[in-house]
Amino acid sequence: MKLYDKGVYLVNGTEIIEDTKDAAAAVKNMTGEDVCAAEAKKQTISYRILEKHNTSGNMENLQIKFDKLTSHDITFVGIIQTARASGLEKFPIPYVLTNCHNSLCAVGGTINEDDHMFGLSCAKRYGGIYVPPHQAVIHQYAREMLAGGGKMILGSDSHTRYGALGTMAMGEGGPELVKQLLEQTYDIHMPGVIGVYLTGKLEKGVGPQDIAIAIIQAVFGNGYVKNKVMEFVGPGVSELSVDERIGVDVMTTETTCLSSIWRTDEKVKEYYEIHGRKDEFALLEPGKTAYYDGMIELDLSTIKPMIAMPFHPSNAYTIEELNANLLDILDDCEKKAQVSFNGAVELNLKEKVRNGRFYVDQGIIAGCAGGGFENICDAADILEGASIGADEFTLSVYPASTPIYMELVRNGAAAKIMASGAIMKTAFCGPCFGAGDTPANNGFSIRHSTRNFPNREGSKVQSGQIASVALMDARSIAATAANKGYLTAATDMDVAFTKPKYFFDQTIYENRVFDSHGKADTSVEVKMGPNIKDWPKMVGLTDHLLLKVVSEIHDPVTTTDELIPSGETSSYRSNPLGLAEFTLSRKDPAYVGRAKEVQKAEKVREEGGHPYDALPELEEVVNVILKQFPDANEQNTGIGSTIFAVKPGDGSAREQAASCQKVLGGWANIAHEYATKRYRSNLINWGMLPFLISEGELPFHNGDYLFFPNIRKAVENQADDITGYAVADSELKEFHVSLGELTEDEREIILKGCLINFNRR
Repeated sequence: MKLYDKGVYLVNGTEIIEDTKDAAAAVKNMTGEDVCAAEAKKQTISYRILEKHNTSGNMENLQIKFDKLTSHDITFVGIIQTARASGLEKFPIPYVLTNCHNSLCAVGGTINEDDHMFGLSCAKRYGGIYVPPHQAVIHQYAREMLAGGGKMILGSDSHTRYGALGTMAMGEGGPELVKQLLEQTYDIHMPGVIGVYLTGKLEKGVGPQDIAIAIIQAVFGNGYVKNKVMEFVGPGVSELSVDERIGVDVMTTETTCLSSIWRTDEKVKEYYEIHGRKDEFALLEPGKTAYYDGMIELDLSTIKPMIAMPFHPSNAYTIEELNANLLDILDDCEKKAQVSFNGAVELNLKEKVRNGRFYVDQGIIAGCAGGGFENICDAADILEGASIGADEFTLSVYPASTPIYMELVRNGAAAKIMASGAIMKTAFCGPCFGAGDTPANNGFSIRHSTRNFPNREGSKVQSGQIASVALMDARSIAATAANKGYLTAATDMDVAFTKPKYFFDQTIYENRVFDSHGKADTSVEVKMGPNIKDWPKMVGLTDHLLLKVVSEIHDPVTTTDELIPSGETSSYRSNPLGLAEFTLSRKDPAYVGRAKEVQKAEKVREEGGHPYDALPELEEVVNVILKQFPDANEQNTGIGSTIFAVKPGDGSAREQAASCQKVLGGWANIAHEYATKRYRSNLINWGMLPFLISEGELPFHNGDYLFFPNIRKAVENQADDITGYAVADSELKEFHVSLGELTEDEREIILKGCLINFNRR
């Protein structure tokens, strides 16, 4: 794999010319035409799609309107509640509400099914589409029924990626979907476009997850594609089946790119025909001479079976490399666990080495990444006639939709899998976020799913429970299962893959999915279960701001799973106050108590009382501030909390990573860098200041108070440099932060206090 240091020209879709001083001449020699980078950038697939959907008239500052929206059942309640508070009357574009995260309805009494009934009633009242539990995971339904060539889809799940079908899709926090529901726009600068030039053909037994892990390993740490669009081109694209392309595409989220798009061909056309939507196909290719801001060149024949070890998809090795250096790599994982969990629990992987081989406890093939038809058919061929054994090892297989499941039953693949001792389950995202299939303590799970962050498999460090996940391709998981749990690469198995043809049966959707066809029925009352709560009142930004640092995190990256845990909290996503109790519970269990203590003082201030009465320590802090800023008072100075993290926000698009801090009185994050655009957007949409501070020694620590004078004016005046003061040792110590670039609407949202307040203007 090669990453180009400079931009490149791609000529005729096959010739790469690096952007050196001789590049223009080389391009002219090949094409007979003069070319410049600025014009050639317009020849990418990405530029053309973005231009079509941009409403600003300025391709440097985009204002995008999407064609369709999609959400699942731990995001759509909050989104619709926010939109309702802002005057929603009708879904202006197709909006699909899928139910694939809280499908089990097993935690918290009736509250999961209450959320589903909320979704169905909203689909009826506002004119949407409702996909009941167990029918399809969010992204598979979108592939089968929503995607379209040259279209754009926005989803409230970070793995919203349909680029392999010619659809530019993006996963964002709920407030960005609210904006689309209110017929506002998605505002971004024109993103860079990174080409991914594929050649060669996969070795037998290698699958899409192997490609994806190899790419993530190459680009995550260096930020090569961060907040950019990945555009897959080159002859190797056509050597991949559409299912294989989809499997790579969905994992591009883990590179931290903004979105993805692929050139399309006859195989994609056939995919749309199979799904009864042939009119949605569009032939997409880069122009004669297209310019990319960077290029990843990858020969598919060089890809080997991969494994992403705990605790990130980029912590990757070939399976051959792992087996050859087993104890060293396992020791490294154990050391990383000590860092991730602050020594609270001990992960012991080396004990799983038996007679020189690595024994794993569990295999999972599931969800938007693993549950595709071809993945499961290939796994079935590997498992045919084999037994997974009667020891600890288990294998569960989740087809990504009921139509896929139906075809696996009809063609016999499901029977092969079940005969081996593996279990077939319904379409469900649980294994991807820690709901269902939690291994035993110290268990090690290999999964063809999307993430392997800490606790992503459902264990609870705060209860002394620890397990871990490695990501692998379905084929190597099946090979491991056929060897009764001993780690095995699929390329080590002699298998005749049958590659059966897929036949899509839409009957199940016609019989079960509610589709309003865009017609709203205002006579339908929205069903509100007792767990569904409105967002609490939020005040606007005050003239000055006094913040207490209530958590300090120095990990290189902080995931959204650590900011607000996934699995055990999913039942409370419809209850802002209930969910907030879990904020940072895995990373800093004392956070909630500290934040609430400060919030009490702010509530007293808002009611016209004296904050000191709620938080006596404030009096000494304020007296220090008044020496230099005598105009600061209880009317013009807000009191809240903030956290410091080196690089927060990797992972999920879930808005709750920010909103839970806001609900607990958070006014800001302070970071050296934000891991993703979507997390920073979530902060802004909840009225929180996304402060950036230069790397180096911090001028404050956990428990310190920070004062930001004239912060409202700084936001209004687009100040590049903002002065803050750490209150310590009876004096103010000056430091500086910035907010990065903000659109005018983003500034106004922060000034108003949140997106809900902004839309009440």
